[in-house]
Amino acid sequence: MKTILITGAAGDVGTHLRRELAGKYHIRASDLRDLKEKFKGQKFMRADISKFADALRITKGVNAVVHLGGYSVEGPWRAIFSANIIGCYHVFEAARRNGVKRILFPTSNHATGFYRRDQTIDHRVYPKPDSRYGVSKVFGEALGSLYADKYGMEVFCMRIGNVNPVPIDKRRLAIWFSPRDLAQLVTIGIEHPEIRFEIVYGVSGNTRSWYDNSNAIRLGYKPRDNSEAHAPEVLAREKPGGDANAERYQGGAFVVAETIPNPAPLPKKKRK
Repeated sequence: MKTILITGAAGDVGTHLRRELAGKYHIRASDLRDLKEKFKGQKFMRADISKFADALRITKGVNAVVHLGGYSVEGPWRAIFSANIIGCYHVFEAARRNGVKRILFPTSNHATGFYRRDQTIDHRVYPKPDSRYGVSKVFGEALGSLYADKYGMEVFCMRIGNVNPVPIDKRRLAIWFSPRDLAQLVTIGIEHPEIRFEIVYGVSGNTRSWYDNSNAIRLGYKPRDNSEAHAPEVLAREKPGGDANAERYQGGAFVVAETIPNPAPLPKKKRK
């Protein structure tokens, strides 16, 4: 049985994934936080991936890495930079040094969030991030491309929509990703023998999807769920209105979200 490292294992997506994969792999679950839910046969290793020594420690002796760890929403640049730029680099580089060839990088729909909702896009579109968070996910995709081409690593990038047992609003009817479809796509990313560098969309087979996910289908993905089954209930409780740009673009509220930047302070001038 393969040993799989899941970073960010205490988060919502990590918890859903660990539940779905329980018993299928030896799971090494890693996070800064304690696990709220624990599953039989899964080992917890606390780590801060902004520290390279921690990344080296947790990637040693695994067959594949599912790198969910990081800052998961728009926010202050310093926090995003530390977790999603430095931390992401540390995980890729630590995996390379430890001889781990297969990395699954759950990127995000926010890497392409400035495409309009009346457009259907595929894995070949140029990135149009909708936020600093989206920029950090584009960085991870580019890093994965570098490590695949330069070092022969096998990188599977999943532009994840929204993982939940059911879709929670109108926008998520297009990007919903059920936990069991998440587990299926992750399993393809771990097991498919011909992965070199691939980008797919992490969504279920939604009727209202904005994505042509033919690259995932080519690799064997057969989504079992469709958000349309939940559409009447979701639309009945949806409130009209909202920001026009948020409604126009696929990224939703992320295209208008702002935070107060917190760059490093300027160095103090020396007195003469």
